[in-house]
Amino acid sequence: MDLAAATDLVRGLVEIPSLSRQESVAAAWLAAQMRNAGFDRAFVDEAGNAVGELGDASASRTIVLLGHIDTVPGNIPVRIEGNLLYGRGSVDAKGPLATFVAGAARFGSAAAKAAKVRVVVVGAVEEEAATSKGARFIASRFSGIDDPIPTACIIGEPSHWNRVTLGYKGRLLLDFTADQPMAHTAGPDASVAAVVVDFWKWVTAHAARVNDGKDKVFDQLSPSLRRFITSTNDEMHDIVDAQFAWRLPVGFDVETFMDELRAVASGFGRTVLALKFRGYEKAWRGDRNNALVRSFLAGLRAVEPSEKLGFVLKTGTSDMNVVGPAWQCPIVAYGPGDSSLDHTPHEHLPIDEYWKAVNVIEQTLIAFSALL
Repeated sequence: MDLAAATDLVRGLVEIPSLSRQESVAAAWLAAQMRNAGFDRAFVDEAGNAVGELGDASASRTIVLLGHIDTVPGNIPVRIEGNLLYGRGSVDAKGPLATFVAGAARFGSAAAKAAKVRVVVVGAVEEEAATSKGARFIASRFSGIDDPIPTACIIGEPSHWNRVTLGYKGRLLLDFTADQPMAHTAGPDASVAAVVVDFWKWVTAHAARVNDGKDKVFDQLSPSLRRFITSTNDEMHDIVDAQFAWRLPVGFDVETFMDELRAVASGFGRTVLALKFRGYEKAWRGDRNNALVRSFLAGLRAVEPSEKLGFVLKTGTSDMNVVGPAWQCPIVAYGPGDSSLDHTPHEHLPIDEYWKAVNVIEQTLIAFSALL
């Protein structure tokens, strides 16, 4: 696959809207593109993921390139201006996913079979929906029962073409309502809004205690207030509908923390707080002394001998949080693009950076095949 074909691939993928839970058209299109690009098998699986495979299904080693095909909302007219591809998902994360498809296609079926390596490219669904339906399906597929646990995995997320991401913080979401009988504002009782503010103050004070002596954001517990809506219902109750969220450090005891939150929530007198936890993902940090990282070092040198591979840790989450704990294999995240543009109205991808990343993936697969 040359530059023109790779550019057509990423632009075509970005042009197809694929909000979370609405990915079917994009998944079918990408599976067809992988078949046309020479993948040995390409299909849409039971979860709705677009999957392409190179090499023999019985190969002794498997490397999974796991991107996601869904996007957040936002209509950005798709266009190429100079060197820049604009469009929702160009960075997060159709650019990295197209990089995987084009790089793997350049590596090719014959090379995979000769090296006895199976390369599996996945465009997973619902990564942006906090369900990670696609990644969970892939994690269960490659569980060592029907398919072997992968030898290595690359997650498709933007980190620029010359860097890999070693880890992501975890996540916990708390949706809750606070409910109490109406009362006059001149009365002695705190308003339901004030009660939720007190709950939030406990959350921030707790985080400050946990973070004492921890200078790096990746090691800290990071709370955020996502939603706060006040209302009064027909039964003459004052209501707050709210959401708190946390980014979790590695090793954080989430079960004990949820028990603490329940205990605090039960102590607000006549105010009833109904808590619903969801979206929990365990923080994950991989190591940099393994065959996959060495393959990336070699792949980057092959593309740009003077360039040094950078290593980063991200304070968000990705599908690494799903498959890392399940597979316990060497894993990094990689993809072209500036992650500060994720979800913004200005999302765009430099085509030259994308093309460099395509070649890095090709060379990394070559190096990975030779190392083991």
